[in-house]
Amino acid sequence: MKVIVTGGAGFIGSHIVDAFIERAHQVFVIDNLSTGDRRHLNRKAEFYAMDILEPTLPELFVRISPDVVCHHAAQMDVRRSVTDPVFDARVNVLGLIQVLEASRISSVKKVLFASSGGAIYGEQEIFPAPEGHPTRPMSPYGVSKLAGEFYLAYYHRAFGMPYVALRYSNVYGPRQSASGEAGVVAIFLRHLVQGQPPTINGDGLQTRDYVYVEDVAGANILAAEAPFSGALNIGTARETDVCTLFSLLKQKAKSGISAVHGPAKPGEQRRSSIDPSQARAVWRWEPRVFLEEGLERTIQYYHEQTFA
Repeated sequence: MKVIVTGGAGFIGSHIVDAFIERAHQVFVIDNLSTGDRRHLNRKAEFYAMDILEPTLPELFVRISPDVVCHHAAQMDVRRSVTDPVFDARVNVLGLIQVLEASRISSVKKVLFASSGGAIYGEQEIFPAPEGHPTRPMSPYGVSKLAGEFYLAYYHRAFGMPYVALRYSNVYGPRQSASGEAGVVAIFLRHLVQGQPPTINGDGLQTRDYVYVEDVAGANILAAEAPFSGALNIGTARETDVCTLFSLLKQKAKSGISAVHGPAKPGEQRRSSIDPSQARAVWRWEPRVFLEEGLERTIQYYHEQTFA
């Protein structure tokens, strides 16, 4: 099977590329390297340094003639989406439409889309949130992801193009960047390695559902190979507050550094967790690497990168 992975040099995308190659699929990576890293590229993948908004993207799709497109190229920073919603929409909405048009023209059999469980549900009424939970995004980023799901559903109805919107919870693990808001585990680890106290926003009791990146990659394999169209949560249904997360990292990294508390971020969700039971029913997918083991693996990765 031929698979295009947009954003395949990034944190999540590069793990997905590895997973497809391990299953002997032919993989093509499209990444403009604005946040991706060449060091994460699998040598067996064919790489194109290209922005998804480039007008020649459909020509490349036609030339490759992929079976599956796994779309992970995105503007991922919630705070930037608030300060620059035009940029967020240009990348996350117009970029997706360009990918969908290229997929339609090249007769792609299925599109996989990196959506966001936490961002599209907003403040939750049910914990963990099922796929039918009301969608009330609290940021332009969440709005753009929800709009993406509507476009996918439209292309499915209008052109018969199957899709899966993977609603991730907070993904963490090796290769995650310490830059930006999304990588809180990586940010904490960078501070611990550098011997600097990290800052916890507010009281630190805000919760998130942390899912390990290799489990996310496994969900993408199932999404590509199994006959299902629609949106599915990819998370653990477990809430962990920020103070507890830092305490676990500090303990496992054997660090004496303590965190400091800064002001709370305006508009930040207080609690977030998503219910993956539908993915279990459809694919028999479930998280295999839970938080303590995942943090140990991530710490080991950053230790090797620091002292290699």
